[in-house]
Amino acid sequence: MITVDKPTVRKPDALLSVVIPVYQEGSHIGNSIRTIENVLKDNRIVYEFILVDDGSTDNTWNELKKSAYGNDKISIIRLSRNFGKESALCAGLEYAGGDMVLVMDGDLQHPPEIIPDMVSIWLNEGYDVVEGIKHSRGKENIIYRLCAKFFYFLIYKSSDINLGKASDFKLMDRKVVEAWKTLPERAIFFRGMSAWLGFSRKEIKFDVAKRVNGKTKWSLFRLIRLAVNAITSYTSMPLHCITLLGVIMFFGALLMGIQTLFMKLSGRASDGFTTVILLQLIIGSAIMTSLGIIGIYLTKIYKEVKARPRYLISDYIRGGDDKC
Repeated sequence: MITVDKPTVRKPDALLSVVIPVYQEGSHIGNSIRTIENVLKDNRIVYEFILVDDGSTDNTWNELKKSAYGNDKISIIRLSRNFGKESALCAGLEYAGGDMVLVMDGDLQHPPEIIPDMVSIWLNEGYDVVEGIKHSRGKENIIYRLCAKFFYFLIYKSSDINLGKASDFKLMDRKVVEAWKTLPERAIFFRGMSAWLGFSRKEIKFDVAKRVNGKTKWSLFRLIRLAVNAITSYTSMPLHCITLLGVIMFFGALLMGIQTLFMKLSGRASDGFTTVILLQLIIGSAIMTSLGIIGIYLTKIYKEVKARPRYLISDYIRGGDDKC
C-alpha cells in the first residue's frame, strides 16, 4: 500500500518549479525563458526552472547554459541522448523541488500569462491539480486533428477518462508529484498517468498560441508511435478486441459450416473458389493483426522486465554554478 505524504502547506511564498522539456529549440529557448521569468517576477511568484535538454544536436545546450549562467533560479539537465519528451518530463519532475510543479512546453504555445491564475487556484481554492485545457487547438493540420480526436476517443471508451482537450500544461501539488514518482513503468504516457492519479482537479482554458520560432518536431510517424505507445500503455482494450474478433469469426465459421452442410446435403453445392480465397485472406489478415497486437504488448513486457532506467543524464548544472 502506498500512502501520500502529508498535505503541502500552501502559503504565498511557496516555491513553484517550472519543468520544461527542450529538444532542438536553441533558436528561441532563451527568449522563452525570459518571457516566462518576467511573468513570474511581475506576479511575485517564488520560482525555479528545471530545463531538460532531451539530447538536442543544435545549440540548445549552449543556450541553456547562457540562461543558467549567474542565475541561481535555473537548473539545467542534459540527457545522454534523445529519450523522448515523456522521459525528459520524468527527469524534470524527479529533480523539481517546489511545493507545486508546473509542466509546460518551451515554445510558448502554453501561454505564460495564465500561470498566475493557476498558482492562485492552487493557493486559494485548494485544488491539487490545475489542468490547462485547450479552448482552441490553434492552426493544426486537419488530418492531425482528426487523428487526435480518434485517439482520445479510444482512450475515453477504454478507460472512461476524457483526455480530449487535455494537455501537458498543468500545475501539480507536491503530493501529486510524489504519487506520480511511485509509478514504476518504463513506457511513460505522462498525460494518461497524471489523469490516472486522480486528486482534486480544476480546469483552466487556454488558446494554443503560435510557435515563437521553428517547426514542430512531431512528424506523423512519431505521433502514430506515441499514440500506439499511449494506448497499449494505458489500456488493454486491443487485447480484448482480439478476443471479440475471435468470437465474431467463430460464429461466422459456424454459420458458414451450417450453410455448407445444407448445400451439400441438398445437392446444390458449388465450387466456391472465390469464397475460399476471400475467407483465407480475411482469416490470414485477422491472425497477422492479432499477432502484431500481441507482439506490441510482449515488447512492453520485455522492456519492463529489463528494467532499464527511463533516461540517463550526461550533464547537470545547478542554477548559478560557475561552470556554466
